[in-house]
Amino acid sequence: MSELTRRQALRLLAALGVGGAAAPILSACGIGSGDRQSATTLDPVRIGLVVPQSGMYKTIGDELSRGFDLYLSLNNKSLGGRPANLITVDEGETAESGKAAVERLIKQEKVLALSGVASSATMAAVRDLVEASQTPLIGSNASPTTLQGVRYIWRTSFVNDEPGKALGRYVASKIGNGSVALIAPDYQAGHDEIEGFLSTYGDKVEGAPIYTPFTPTPTMNFQPYLASIRNSRAKAVLCFFAGAQAVEFVKQYRQLNLPQDLYAPGFLTEGAVLRDQGSAAEKIYTSMNYSSDLDNDANRRFASAYQKAHNAAPTSYAMASYDAASVLDKAIAAVDGDTLTPQAVNLALGKIGSIDSPRGPWQFNQNRTPLQMWYLRQVRRDGGVLSNVVLTPLTTLG
Repeated sequence: MSELTRRQALRLLAALGVGGAAAPILSACGIGSGDRQSATTLDPVRIGLVVPQSGMYKTIGDELSRGFDLYLSLNNKSLGGRPANLITVDEGETAESGKAAVERLIKQEKVLALSGVASSATMAAVRDLVEASQTPLIGSNASPTTLQGVRYIWRTSFVNDEPGKALGRYVASKIGNGSVALIAPDYQAGHDEIEGFLSTYGDKVEGAPIYTPFTPTPTMNFQPYLASIRNSRAKAVLCFFAGAQAVEFVKQYRQLNLPQDLYAPGFLTEGAVLRDQGSAAEKIYTSMNYSSDLDNDANRRFASAYQKAHNAAPTSYAMASYDAASVLDKAIAAVDGDTLTPQAVNLALGKIGSIDSPRGPWQFNQNRTPLQMWYLRQVRRDGGVLSNVVLTPLTTLG
């Protein structure tokens, strides 16, 4: 049983124990014998999914695709009772490639709505394009703090500074009069995460934050920075890395035997990177809006279906993309068939209310981002498998 802990397995088996897997999953997603018209009686909808299919964030893109695809597979390949034609394009690694992908979907593919987007640089680059076209974008990962005042961009993930905000007070309470060292890549998300942490942590910082070069080539040799931190007076380290950088940072952190506890937004140990980090990731603390061991009905159904499809525990990336499909499903269903336009779907998105999500209930706030709970997790072994185990709720943000 790959990637699923013993505790998670017991919960998922319980979810499967009454009537099999398919019936409760479909019921939870709003599909019933008399709830909707048959998807075959209505015209199909075209949805664009923008995710990295190449480059250093491909693993994130894979998870975003898996989450959206899983929702469709559990809902008769339909959204709002209509057949869904999902058009997936490669976001790539740069803002330029991401913008080109979105432009293609809007202008050539004539999609009803968009989802995905892993990179903050892409999200910033497509803002004006999306707003001008009046095509709703339900982002399922990146959300820079600079993205303000938008009408057509929604996010089922978070704002970039929120994982850091969620950790700040907790870390301050643990290190007392000590200080913390800060390190992140030198790009928008890195700065957002550090600034979010400082906004709730305070000013007991060991030197200035370290921002490692990201362009033209992301830093992969962290040893000079880590050696400096190891020799400092810091009692803890707060970092932000994702994808391939997260794997290298964690491995080098352990190789240099830093004595400080390591804290991070959850991307540091999420999904495929945790498998690649192996035992080096043990005992790392992270903040995240989701973990596969959350004890609620929606998560048991989601996690069991994901495990069956991929032989792995689901990630926060997959969960956010699954929820993006869910809110699109509800919004499209709420629009009268004769007036199904991108603008009508966007209006309906603002009226869908609370979402019964694997992370727990949440809803969009006025800034079109989730009002949601954040959790403290720690990487631990459970039945021989490494897992991000929830320790305690941290705070509600949004």
